[in-house]
Amino acid sequence: MAREVAPSAKSRGFGQTERRDLWWVEPLAIFCGLSAFIVYATWAAFQGNHYYFGPYLSPFYSPEVFGDSPHSWFGPKPEWWPLWLSFSPALLILWAPGGFRLTCYYYRGSYYKAFWADPPACAVGEPRQHYRGERSFPLIIQNAHRYFLYLAVVFLFFLASDVWKALWFTNPATGVVSFGIGVGTIVLAVNVFMLSGYALGCHSMRHLLGGGKDELKRALFGRTGYNCVSCLNNHHMRWAWGSLFWVMFSDLYVRLCSMGILTDWRIL
Repeated sequence: MAREVAPSAKSRGFGQTERRDLWWVEPLAIFCGLSAFIVYATWAAFQGNHYYFGPYLSPFYSPEVFGDSPHSWFGPKPEWWPLWLSFSPALLILWAPGGFRLTCYYYRGSYYKAFWADPPACAVGEPRQHYRGERSFPLIIQNAHRYFLYLAVVFLFFLASDVWKALWFTNPATGVVSFGIGVGTIVLAVNVFMLSGYALGCHSMRHLLGGGKDELKRALFGRTGYNCVSCLNNHHMRWAWGSLFWVMFSDLYVRLCSMGILTDWRIL
């Protein structure tokens, strides 16, 4: 008796499949989620205003190398900034955390499917017949992920410093600085927690702490450190999405407070 052989995804036309489940829901949800973040983050980065409120600084603008807020390291816009280019402090630093997410192993698999349909899902026909891999330009840039990881860890310290600053409020009437906790303090603290879970659970971090070869005898901080990173790595997708939307929410919260739309309630 002749056996019927199922055609491979490569031989199918685009979108053709024998799957009967709702395979298109996940890539569609990823497309909508990432698109929403990209649109908002791009808009917020080019605003250049309403990114700070009292002791709060939006994570999209931290660290503020140049800018008009009290958080700025070196004062206002530098004179060498091109006149034809709109200035925003976020444009100086977002390339680092953005590069970390763009080259992330999880996000690669997600946006390859959702945006490029490469492939749209398992056992579903894709629009191309040839696989080029990540050994040629531009996808060879993905191999820089481990270097973006180092930058992302440094940014965690900057953001943690912002949380510390968010604990000190200045009385506008007397100018006295006092300790306190506002809703914004908690929002920024949760943001650091979420980003730390995402960055420290990164596949490259797990490889690094595994001594470069994922061997426990070479682990930098022993079995305990390696197991902790592995535990975070097991839920890397959840950390990736949770941190993505929380960092966006953090910017939105600071922005709405700065615009006077929201009132930042003091808890302590």
